Amino acid sequence: MEELRKKTTFSEADKEIFFSKAIKAGKRIYYFDVKKSKKDEMFLAITESKKIVSGEGSTPQVNFEKHKIFLYKEDFEKFMNGLKEAIGYIEQEQGPIAGETHIGDTKVLSKSALPADPNEIKIDIDF
Repeated sequence: MEELRKKTTFSEADKEIFFSKAIKAGKRIYYFDVKKSKKDEMFLAITESKKIVSGEGSTPQVNFEKHKIFLYKEDFEKFMNGLKEAIGYIEQEQGPIAGETHIGDTKVLSKSALPADPNEIKIDIDF
């Protein structure tokens, strides 16, 4: 006789989250969830959730499109190195974001964002 497998519901799967961090970024939310595998080893689940609104009028349909990446401990260093290299390339090609750049784990202000004289106060006002 074939053994019936119990399907895990979404709420049951969420009980296995040991740490969670959500980052809101425009229409997207990024979730960093630490979970445990069946072998009792922790891994990182990265989820991108994007709100999709379709339909018009008084009954718009709201759905969430989700993409997941599962990252295991033995791959952390390679993943971080690749991520840093890709971010570095983008910053090199398109410049730092809002007057800042990153070197390793350190945020550094670009020269244009710093005053020439340390005693100088720099104020930008747009009308």
